[in-house]
Amino acid sequence: MKLHFEPDLDFQLQAIEAVCDLFRGQEVCRSEFTVTPGPSEARDRLFVENHLGIGNRLTLLDEEILSNLKDVQVRNGVPPSDSLTSGDFTVEMETGTGKTYVYLRTIFELNKRYGFTKFVIVVPSVAIKEGVYKSLQITEDHFRALYSGTPFDYFLYDSAKLGQVRNFASSPQIQIMVVTVGAINKKDVNNLYKDSEKTGGEKPIDLICATRPVVIVDEPQSVDGGLKGQGRKALGAMNPLCTLRYSATHADLHHMVYRLDAVDAYERKLVKQIEVASATIQDAHNKPYVRLLSTSNRRGTISARVEIDAASAGGVRRLEKTVMDGDDLEQTTGRAVYADCRIGEIRVEHGKEFVELRVPGSEHYLRPGETWGDVDASAVAREMIRRTIRAPRQGEASAPAGHQGAEPLLHRQGGALPGV
Repeated sequence: MKLHFEPDLDFQLQAIEAVCDLFRGQEVCRSEFTVTPGPSEARDRLFVENHLGIGNRLTLLDEEILSNLKDVQVRNGVPPSDSLTSGDFTVEMETGTGKTYVYLRTIFELNKRYGFTKFVIVVPSVAIKEGVYKSLQITEDHFRALYSGTPFDYFLYDSAKLGQVRNFASSPQIQIMVVTVGAINKKDVNNLYKDSEKTGGEKPIDLICATRPVVIVDEPQSVDGGLKGQGRKALGAMNPLCTLRYSATHADLHHMVYRLDAVDAYERKLVKQIEVASATIQDAHNKPYVRLLSTSNRRGTISARVEIDAASAGGVRRLEKTVMDGDDLEQTTGRAVYADCRIGEIRVEHGKEFVELRVPGSEHYLRPGETWGDVDASAVAREMIRRTIRAPRQGEASAPAGHQGAEPLLHRQGGALPGV
């Protein structure tokens, strides 16, 4: 079965245009730098002739980018930025609307308009990395047809195959490297930061820096590394031309350029309506759930009050518990669904309270009232109120009973890829 991707969906094109128009006025150009020959190049004629590295080059001034940014923000109805505080730009797209397709196609548009060729996609986990790689595979023919056979290469970063990084730096074609944040945020153990014969004796990170890649971050709230920011530092270490941040649930909004939130997606009939006018939550305990209620410092003892699903004599119930740094939530709740979930740092400073929640593969930072895991009852209640206010009055026309809105179909939504 061959998948068909619709290339003309307006909401996806708007997200692509929002990013591309940031560089309006940029001339098509590139930078060049020397790449040290690798140990096998003397035996390989294909590489003997080329020791030139090719990178992205930005000619626009900050003032020009800021002007473009404001124009894009006004056009898309998001608050304009007062200044250009960083090269980070945010695209918010609801799950199921084609986020992965959008940022992959943005790569080709940036190459077509401005000649950018080096791109690094950073993801929070191995599972998402494999999903992005699969997306590249199944959209390969689609993009080649859409962009007149423009040649491009893509690969998963592998510390055992650092020759790929050298090719990334020297190739004149579009290069897309997909990497997990775990492979770049630990300088003391990662080969990315060590001299290697496979890269001509240079550090692979130095080659990447020289290309000034466009860095695309998938789910930045999980990549950044919370308040400690290890992931953010690793992103900066790649010397990006810019950083494009894509998610449905951003923690930090860096220069928002496009927003398609849950309400917008529903209004456009891109996702199913969730019937909540009479919604209740019953026995929804099959996933770990933690809600931070408060933090406190009593006589030098720092603790937090959380709401969790704990085992009790009457079964699993949502209870309030006091926890401290290092507490194992599996033991606290008596439930295996909390395996390897621990409480980390607890901050009690007024206005800056948070609890670090360490879960397999990542960390989450909860502020009072914030939830991780299962359905948040307060969010459902808010949606119930909103839907009730908007419901048709008696006697007005309404949708047929059981109507669920328009389900996003793969052949209609360019990026609605399973599991991505």
